[in-house]
Amino acid sequence: MSAFRLANPLLVITLGVLVSGCGRKGDPIPRARAAAQAMEVSLEGLRMVRLVLPSADVKGGPLVGVEVVRVIYLPLGLTKPTPEEVFSRGEVVLERRRPDLPGPGSPLLMDLKSLQRPQGWIVVVAVRVGNVPGRPSEVLPWLDPAL
Repeated sequence: MSAFRLANPLLVITLGVLVSGCGRKGDPIPRARAAAQAMEVSLEGLRMVRLVLPSADVKGGPLVGVEVVRVIYLPLGLTKPTPEEVFSRGEVVLERRRPDLPGPGSPLLMDLKSLQRPQGWIVVVAVRVGNVPGRPSEVLPWLDPAL
């Protein structure tokens, strides 16, 4: 009978330790960030691009946490590609990171003189913290650097 009395408290203590050890440890998981809206882009001359960083995400909420602005290049093809095609098949040729980025909704002038690629297409994408890419900008033509 004494072994039975001793087993009940040990069982309760063991179950208590197991239950308290279960569960997620550490900081809570932050909510997923929505992608940024597409940037407004325009060519200013042959090698300068004027960008306006987005001020909202795709859900319409205020945009915070833009980490990188990427210029993506795709070689010339038979037809003009969509922004999504350039984004998915192109290569990243230039990046600008924080703290060299202005705030959301602010303009930015990027010099692309160092970009030595043949004729093709470029898009610009804002990437949020956590490597969450936004929507690509409209497709801009990239002319031969020999011009």
